[in-house]
Amino acid sequence: MKVLTNFYEAVKNRRSYYGISSEAVVSDERIVEVVNEAVKYVPTAFNSQSGRVVVLLGENHTKLWNITTETLRKKVAAENFGPTEEKMKAFGSGYGTVLFFEDKEVVKSLQEQFSSYKDNFPIWSHHSSGMLQYVVWTALEVEGFGASLQHYNPLIDEEVKKEWDIPASWDLIAQMPFGKPTAEPGEKEFKPLDERVKVFK
Repeated sequence: MKVLTNFYEAVKNRRSYYGISSEAVVSDERIVEVVNEAVKYVPTAFNSQSGRVVVLLGENHTKLWNITTETLRKKVAAENFGPTEEKMKAFGSGYGTVLFFEDKEVVKSLQEQFSSYKDNFPIWSHHSSGMLQYVVWTALEVEGFGASLQHYNPLIDEEVKKEWDIPASWDLIAQMPFGKPTAEPGEKEFKPLDERVKVFK
């Protein structure tokens, strides 16, 4: 198992892995523990704790990507569907998927309590979700998994909520398929930092 003991090393090593397998890397209990820790400790605006997560393993993971495949099949012309189907198979061949949601009822409640910030709460909700996604992604990599972040919402929202009895107020934000890496990601290019960071002393 890959062990990363340094925060900055973990940040550098987090990448998008599209080649993944269903081979177990750590126990299911450890996966749930990692997700729980992220959900508990990732910051949220006004400590709203609006993030919601569903972990799909085994047949449930496979079912998600079957649902996504069939949903996209209705949207993409048959003669162009080959690459899309291959991508769905790649995601489905992994070990599991983490679904990220934000609870709209929590956001609505904050809007009602703090009307002067009303327009900002949906934005801050998405900021919190982004942090949660990043922490889970990096933590899974620390455990030895490879993952990527996907966005097939809102196309699959209705079926997902129906299949797993998800509350209506949970708004699907992203899907993170993960599994044991079978291929390394390519080299990543970086723009010059002096074009992206300004320091004033």
